Amino acid sequence: MSEEIVSTEETKGLFGRIAMFYRQVISELSKVVWPTRNQLTTYTAVVLVFVGFVILVVSIFDLILTKITFWIFG
Repeated sequence: MSEEIVSTEETKGLFGRIAMFYRQVISELSKVVWPTRNQLTTYTAVVLVFVGFVILVVSIFDLILTKITFWIFG
């Protein structure tokens, strides 16, 4: 069976392979379950809140380490 696939791919030209690639891409994209507008808004808000929280935690940690460094090294 793998010999059939190789032989049919070898007989197709460059444009045939490109066309087959795009047909496969469109076929795979049709299988994707796209989120609704409400889900997308919710997911975006959750990501932004989480990123903001991580920025806050890292900033506080950086401030503490900066204070410790200046306390130790003057």
